Amino acid sequence: MSRAGLWIKMLAAGGIMCIGGPALIYYVTPTEEELFKRYNPELQRRSLENRQGKQEDFDHFVGKLKEYSKSNKPIWEAAAEDEARTKANTAEEQGRIAADIQKRREEIKRHSMGSDRS
Repeated sequence: MSRAGLWIKMLAAGGIMCIGGPALIYYVTPTEEELFKRYNPELQRRSLENRQGKQEDFDHFVGKLKEYSKSNKPIWEAAAEDEARTKANTAEEQGRIAADIQKRREEIKRHSMGSDRS
């Protein structure tokens, strides 16, 4: 076989693999609607119920990513700082709640001791 024929065969084989492979995957991959129709009715119902919550979670996630991208730091560093800040705020809030609960217990004890004497 001549050299030109070999090149043509190689280009044709490469084209079939580079174009045909992704085209075949696109052809055999089902769409989201087709997958949803294959669910049993119970899974379809649960999926529809959870759809709104998942969409809100995704929107919150994308909003946080946009917020992190505004800083000059890499996103993972900004996310770590935000997570640490959130944990610190949560710990402070839990401490305040615990102190409030303790105050209420003491008030209840004082009030119940005062009514026992009467």
